[in-house]
Amino acid sequence: MGSGPLYSVGAELRLTHRQSPNCGPRRDGATPDIVVIHYTAMTSARDAAETLCNPETEVSAHYLIAENGEVLSLVPEALRAWHAGAGAWGGVTDVNSRSIGIELANSGFTPFAAAQMDALTDLLKGIKARWDIRPERVIGHSDMAPGRKIDPGARFDWRRLALEGLSVWPLPSADAPSSEGPDDARFAAMMAAFGYTASADVDLLLQSLRMRFRPRFDGPLDVRDLAIITDLASRFPVDVNAAVA
Repeated sequence: MGSGPLYSVGAELRLTHRQSPNCGPRRDGATPDIVVIHYTAMTSARDAAETLCNPETEVSAHYLIAENGEVLSLVPEALRAWHAGAGAWGGVTDVNSRSIGIELANSGFTPFAAAQMDALTDLLKGIKARWDIRPERVIGHSDMAPGRKIDPGARFDWRRLALEGLSVWPLPSADAPSSEGPDDARFAAMMAAFGYTASADVDLLLQSLRMRFRPRFDGPLDVRDLAIITDLASRFPVDVNAAVA
């Protein structure tokens, strides 16, 4: 994966660099205020690195983190990597120009290794400090492209990131019983207010919400789904002070 070994010890992260040709300037002078987390859906980090550095694939990311915690820097943070594709988050439709993309080596069917998650949290702390990115703007690929993408998937530990101040999680009060019944229109409106603007399809929105916040739950929209997104939208309205830590 590069020129030498990589180690993540505590909050100190050591990187190996390999330049991907699949990048360019951020459009209209944009700077990153979003982080998008992906999984590679490939058999190994080495194979993923080859794909992300192959000009024929026209895909890349700023960082690739292997299962053992090794971190490969592929595109400088100041440049636009080609990782997000079609989608939106709040008012941002060119997500590539406004984001930093992190790929996690994972097939999509296995838990994320502890060393990999440790390296991710160390990496995120540095990115957030450099760019003043707010926790609510650390999102998954599935958040900005509901129905088109499912990564980082139901096995990704979003709650851990939230506990470390690196993402967000619903308050316990969102689990409290509510007299309000499930309401598709209100649910879609609250999803958009939080950031899910790429689709208005309630089924796709519900799938994305549950993949992140209720990964083992199935069934039709219920009052807890509505309570969760109402809580998140009220505390973290999208694009409000987006670039202010």
